[in-house]
Amino acid sequence: MARGGSGPGDVLSRRALNRATLERQLLARRAKLSALDAIEHLVGMQAQSPLAPYVGLWTRLEGFRPDELIRLMNDREVVRIALMRNTVHVVTARDCLMLRPLTQVIFDRDLRVNTTFAPRLRGADIDALTTAGRALVEERPRTNPELGALLQEQWPDRDAASLAFAIRSQVPLVQVPPRGIWGKGGQVTCTSAEAWLGRPLDADPSPGEMVMRYLAAFGPATVKDVQQWCGLTRLRDVVERLRPRLATFRDEAGNEIFDLPDAPRPDPDTPAPVRFLPEYDNLFVSHADRSRVISETDLKTLRATERLVRGCVLVDGFFRCLWQIRRQRGVATLHIEAYGPLSDHDRDAVAEEGANLLAFATSRAKAREIQFTVRE
Repeated sequence: MARGGSGPGDVLSRRALNRATLERQLLARRAKLSALDAIEHLVGMQAQSPLAPYVGLWTRLEGFRPDELIRLMNDREVVRIALMRNTVHVVTARDCLMLRPLTQVIFDRDLRVNTTFAPRLRGADIDALTTAGRALVEERPRTNPELGALLQEQWPDRDAASLAFAIRSQVPLVQVPPRGIWGKGGQVTCTSAEAWLGRPLDADPSPGEMVMRYLAAFGPATVKDVQQWCGLTRLRDVVERLRPRLATFRDEAGNEIFDLPDAPRPDPDTPAPVRFLPEYDNLFVSHADRSRVISETDLKTLRATERLVRGCVLVDGFFRCLWQIRRQRGVATLHIEAYGPLSDHDRDAVAEEGANLLAFATSRAKAREIQFTVRE
């Protein structure tokens, strides 16, 4: 693994950034890690789609089975909670308690500017509302409609959905099982992180530690990349305080890139395997400049067609396909849409890994099929 680099003349190419990020993201090869250790290393996994973390772990870990993550959630070693970018993640209990206070400013901002709910909450006593809402969810886990209806009994001049939104912004709510349980699922039902884990939030969490953790999982990166990942702003001062502990580079556009000195930076020509990533995977949303994994042309097309919600396929480390599994009458079909033609070798590799995904995700299917289309 290539190391070094601490001067302004050290340039990391797009492929160099790609290979380094794949290595940190456990996508260069399947890792021999437990699911708990992988989630800790990745600083959580995007979980807006309830079953996405299972596919994300399968594609990253050797021998991963759904029961491992199910056990971690039932045993409260990992939780589902909104954190970075105000989106739901699966994180370890330790990271839940550390990251939620660091990201609270995101939720405070949303409470002020959300176009749907902020106007309806104007003038409300948020402190009193928060106290009442916390008491209700700690009495027992509640769904949003249930919580809103109960709060409306005390604030009849406010609509229920806005009252529930306020609690979500001010109380760290974890989504309790069976939500997110493979093969079960269920309504979003929440209680506070403190009640669920039996511990308080960290009183003095370190933003510097958060940045270092990000670099270990997503680096090398710019300050804007860090901010894109977590949803926070004004992190330049945090990174500057860390500068003596960091290696620095430039990307091909001349932007300053920061990294951990001893973090892996593989040769840009290192082969990369085909990998299927689930919906909203953090690999695709955690850098301000996403060109290390997807071309600007493809990114614009996905945004325009609202297909960023689909699973993606990496070929040679970069986005090349979308995927989706559909089930009908006992037949599970993996639909793969390639963005541009694939070579015979790459198509065979995608089909082989797709068959592995089908075997993992549709073990009870009577039959399995793979269908390819090409978007010209």
